[in-house]
Amino acid sequence: MIRTGLILLLGFLFAACGQKVLKPPTPPGISYPEYQGEEPTTPEATEVYEPVPPVVAPRGQNGAPSDALVLFDGSGFEEWIMTRDSSEVIWHLNKDGGMTVRDTAGDIQTKRNFGDLQLHLEWRSPADIQGEGQGRANSGVFLNNLYEVQILDNNDNKTYVNGQVASVYKQHIPLAMASVPSGEWNTYDIIYRAPDFDADGNKVKSGTITVIHNGVLVQDHVEIKGTTPYIGWPKNPPHGKGPIRLQDHGDNSRVSYRNIWIREL
Repeated sequence: MIRTGLILLLGFLFAACGQKVLKPPTPPGISYPEYQGEEPTTPEATEVYEPVPPVVAPRGQNGAPSDALVLFDGSGFEEWIMTRDSSEVIWHLNKDGGMTVRDTAGDIQTKRNFGDLQLHLEWRSPADIQGEGQGRANSGVFLNNLYEVQILDNNDNKTYVNGQVASVYKQHIPLAMASVPSGEWNTYDIIYRAPDFDADGNKVKSGTITVIHNGVLVQDHVEIKGTTPYIGWPKNPPHGKGPIRLQDHGDNSRVSYRNIWIREL
């Protein structure tokens, strides 16, 4: 009797409400203007033909996408300067198409400034291992000259995890440690969205960083909380576009770089 009554009750509710009982509820707080009004009844009504995306050849100049700006292809330092005094770069230019940090020479940075970007670079720690912890093949790539994605030889080399390879330094631990063996080339593919500041210099929107290390997602659209200092809390100075900087950590890092290109977003 109970089961029969339940069936009758459901039938009554269905008859009273019609097909509407089968329609999923609209999630609260979600509204898309383009999907308001009467729902289309033909496929053509929801097809869009403009704007047409530009064509980008994925393997254009030097293996980079056809719309990329090549920052380093092994031929020279035309796109780079020394950070300390804007002089010519004195890092080592290698015969194999790479460049290597000249210890204690100082950081280098791009001559040009960038905001939102897609950055590709390859880096290699030395095969002959020296040092330990943060003293082994330590370098870093700074976005906007302020926010560091760590470069470090972490193979059988423990350190603090918010400072290990592929960390957003002192802010975000990577989702995985995806390094190749010491002496082989790693790849970083980084998507950077710069923070926004109002007219008074207050941050109104945080920037974000996504990092893919050797094909493995290790930073998933993480929030940039501010600068990435060795000591102290992150700071949020207002800024516009800025250079990409590569670090000379100053303790026999011997890190090499090659095949660096960007796409401005």
